[in-house]
Amino acid sequence: MKTYVAKPAEVEHKWIMIDAEGVVVGRLAAFIATRLRGKHRPDFTPHTDTGDHVVVINAEKVVFSGRKREDKRYYRHTGHPGGIKETNPAKLLDGRFPERVLEAAVKRMLPKESPLARGQFSKLRVYAGTEHKHEAQQPELIDFKSMNSKNTRG
Repeated sequence: MKTYVAKPAEVEHKWIMIDAEGVVVGRLAAFIATRLRGKHRPDFTPHTDTGDHVVVINAEKVVFSGRKREDKRYYRHTGHPGGIKETNPAKLLDGRFPERVLEAAVKRMLPKESPLARGQFSKLRVYAGTEHKHEAQQPELIDFKSMNSKNTRG
């Protein structure tokens, strides 16, 4: 018996769409990271990109469990001495680019900096509102809210 190894030319990438309104960020990010890597497929191969393209709409309406919206911190550094900057999810969600909260959560669940991880992350498209430009790909709508009662915050 031989081990099956998926080749990049043989892989067919599907398109899925998820509505993020009222969904808990961490649970949604874990689901998206699994789909981007292709771990939901029986022909998953760790060194080959077997994942799907994911389109997320209503990213500005995601929720956090507990008090994470105010207490969680995101750090970045400008590169200059003393240049550490911090922000919280509430500021990001109310600011100019609310989709960055979900993008940061998904990116941290993918393998660390490698060409494969960058390629997998580039298949994620996050939109703050309901409008997106991927109707031509006919993405399959996945109802993530109803998969588990814990996916939404009551």
